[in-house]
Amino acid sequence: MSRIGKLPITVPAGVTVNVDENNFVTVKGPKGTLSQQVNPIIKLHQEGNVLTLTRPSDAKPHKAMHGLYRALVANMVHGVTEGFQKTLELVGTGYRAQVDNNVLTINIGFSHPVVLNAPEGITFECPAQTKIVVKGANKQVVGNLAADIRAIRPPEPYLGKGIKYENEHIRRKEGKSGK
Repeated sequence: MSRIGKLPITVPAGVTVNVDENNFVTVKGPKGTLSQQVNPIIKLHQEGNVLTLTRPSDAKPHKAMHGLYRALVANMVHGVTEGFQKTLELVGTGYRAQVDNNVLTINIGFSHPVVLNAPEGITFECPAQTKIVVKGANKQVVGNLAADIRAIRPPEPYLGKGIKYENEHIRRKEGKSGK
């Protein structure tokens, strides 16, 4: 049995999970509403505040879908209760960011500032001029937006300048005199 797929999902108080006849799952909570289409092969059973997913057989595609959809539904439940966040750091002289009305403006060494509008359900925060926090209920959207921000100026290996994740380790190169 799938180690991830067989784990039950506990639904906290204040969160409602609705599954319609086409296996369309909708999760509502204090941070918003998320929905996901689950493959009809995977069956969802809700007993009280526990949600379990089952598969019809031990075939390899069924095992893969079992773990995948369990993880997606668990992330939706986690997202509407606590939310997800990614923290980015700006490393370099004069690199800074600021937020006004959920519009992120980044000065990152280009001739012009980079301006990003937050998509629906996403908020930006700048606790310091060199930190950007992307918050939201949908894990996929938060991760993609953080990756898009990082791609504006990825960290370079010689001085480490650029936009990096908070816990990211940059492999450094020696340069010309490192023979």
